[in-house]
Amino acid sequence: MKQPPNSYVLLEGNCPGSPLCPLSRVAAGSVVCIKRLSASPDLTDRLRELGFCEEQKIRLLARDSNIICQVCNARLGISEELAESILVQPLSSATASI
Repeated sequence: MKQPPNSYVLLEGNCPGSPLCPLSRVAAGSVVCIKRLSASPDLTDRLRELGFCEEQKIRLLARDSNIICQVCNARLGISEELAESILVQPLSSATASI
């Protein structure tokens, strides 16, 4: 499968050079755990209302014009700019069930 030009290749379940990656840089199909929301307070409150909470496991489904994620058994689309403010930690395949 061809990787998007700005996606990270996860090495042994980790982001290269750091334990955290922006959601916008993770490859489609990856299961990650949200670790930090670095947007404005109003925006972080709205993200939490939608299910993008710290320690929430999500699956990145697609990276086309928008970022499509499976969050709490719902599919949500967010912009790449917004996904850049969501810092995640990739999960190993043993802990990746959501």
